[in-house]
Amino acid sequence: MIRYHCSHLHILVVYVLGFAFSMSNLAKADEPTRELLWPAGAPGAKGDTPSDKPTLTFYLPPPEEATGTAIVVCPGGGYKYLAIDSTGHDIGEWLRSFGVAGIVLEYRMSGTGYMHPAPLQDAQRAIRTVRSRATELEIAPDRIGIIGFSAGGHLAATAGTHFDSGIANSDDPIERMSSRPDFMALCYPVIAFGEPFTHRGSQWNLIGKEAPSELVRSLSAEKQVKPDTPPTFLFHTDEDRGVPAENSVAFYRALRRAKVPTELHIYQKGGHGVGLAHGVPGTSAWPEALKNWLKVQGFLKE
Repeated sequence: MIRYHCSHLHILVVYVLGFAFSMSNLAKADEPTRELLWPAGAPGAKGDTPSDKPTLTFYLPPPEEATGTAIVVCPGGGYKYLAIDSTGHDIGEWLRSFGVAGIVLEYRMSGTGYMHPAPLQDAQRAIRTVRSRATELEIAPDRIGIIGFSAGGHLAATAGTHFDSGIANSDDPIERMSSRPDFMALCYPVIAFGEPFTHRGSQWNLIGKEAPSELVRSLSAEKQVKPDTPPTFLFHTDEDRGVPAENSVAFYRALRRAKVPTELHIYQKGGHGVGLAHGVPGTSAWPEALKNWLKVQGFLKE
């Protein structure tokens, strides 16, 4: 089994071979391509099965339609499983339809034996990977966002409040990249931990029932907002009983206090997990609202 602590030379060889292979695959922009997120093995990997190997699936628009923007997609599933179709591949296809490169992340979670920090490590690595390959993907390195749904929204918000500028002298070229997303889109997200409106399942699946208060606070995203938190689009539904809209409201208020550009939509209809909300009165407008917000922020061509 290839482990993360293998030699620097081995990591470099695996990275170069994987990069060459991915370049040939990504040439087929009409077909989504899937590859390992950590070709040399994920940090803290417990085995060598597919569930120990996070992946990225690339949905690339035709060059003549590309906007130069990419978005990493974090599916929901309560950190227990991944709703990979409705909040993963469907979103990648939708992003590609209007010129955005959609990169679907299949991250590790409790259903496959992983808790914090594995999901965050995978999200940070996904952003670094996309940024390191900006030229190949024909995107701008400062136009890389992240979108997440439900617990995937918590993961996206965590990536947007826990980031670094990279390790300049790393032997791994990907690790030299910043893990900061340039913007976030949080869709009926789990945000707060340790609150009356917290989705307890997501919290317990990520950090357990007896997590120390410092960790709970660190992963309560609304308590980690700073002025350099990326601009954020939020949407929720008033009828959501699984993850109440107070989660989005709490994050919106924190962004406002930090003077971070933000936009919040709370639609009346629809329970939890509506995805693209096809056929849900009113709520089906959220995809167009996000597109308009991206235009306002300068991430889409007019």
